[in-house]
Amino acid sequence: MLDYAALNALAAVVREGSFERAARALHVTPSAVSQRVKALEERTGGALLVRGQPCVATEAGLQLCRHVERVGMLEHELHEALPALGMGGGEAGERVTVRVAVNADSLATWFIAAAAAFASQEEGALLDLTVDDQDHTAERLRSGAVLAAVTALAQPVAGCNSEALGTTHYVAAASPGFVRRYFKKGVGARTLANAPSLVFDRKDRLQTRWVRRICHRNVETPRHWVPSSTAFVDAACAGMGWGMHPASMVADAIREGRLVELVPGSTLPVPLYWQQARAAPQLLKKLGAAVRAAATSGPHALA
Repeated sequence: MLDYAALNALAAVVREGSFERAARALHVTPSAVSQRVKALEERTGGALLVRGQPCVATEAGLQLCRHVERVGMLEHELHEALPALGMGGGEAGERVTVRVAVNADSLATWFIAAAAAFASQEEGALLDLTVDDQDHTAERLRSGAVLAAVTALAQPVAGCNSEALGTTHYVAAASPGFVRRYFKKGVGARTLANAPSLVFDRKDRLQTRWVRRICHRNVETPRHWVPSSTAFVDAACAGMGWGMHPASMVADAIREGRLVELVPGSTLPVPLYWQQARAAPQLLKKLGAAVRAAATSGPHALA
């Protein structure tokens, strides 16, 4: 039999990032958490954690974390079916945590509606949302770091289903003053090579893809790095640079004249998909239903 006290300690350290925070979450001492993880490592014959700030799981550690998370979801379902068993019950230390990868723009627009709907239905469950570029969230699913993901990858990850959610349409936009300063001679390879662009992080390729579509070749643009969806829009409105924005997120700014499209009508479509394990526990299926509903309704619904 597996030692689930030790497995829960390991999962808590990975989730919380340190032995001290894991101990607080489990209502035990840091020494107890350390002893449980050490005993588990001795039993498996290898390291399950890379100690650091934060602590991260090894490949073997991730496998055990995936197992204990699935067991937690199954126990959550069993409690709903047989509440007299006394499991779960909404106590903080007994809640199950569902790890999901989502891209920043979805999180800033439609995904929170899905998360809130799920949380209101499942009071015994918590969400651990990991933000990554939509072209890379599937890698976290593939590695086992998360149990589900909003991704731009249509091809299902091994062992997962992939379901289309809709399309985010991105528009290239900047403030009127910025356009007058840098694009008075039009938008082309020469002017784009001189105009500062806004880029979310080192994985963000949206600006590069749009420039290639407009100029039919690669153009190296000056870059400001702005790793926040809301600050990204604020930076554009303030005249800091031009960037690719979800159309629904900047509709008001464009209508009010605070932003203007660089090339009207030249949107960049990015289809999004929901991927989760084929043999998903019921809790994960409920989250998927909430995600599908939020993606297709509301002011930020995907096209």
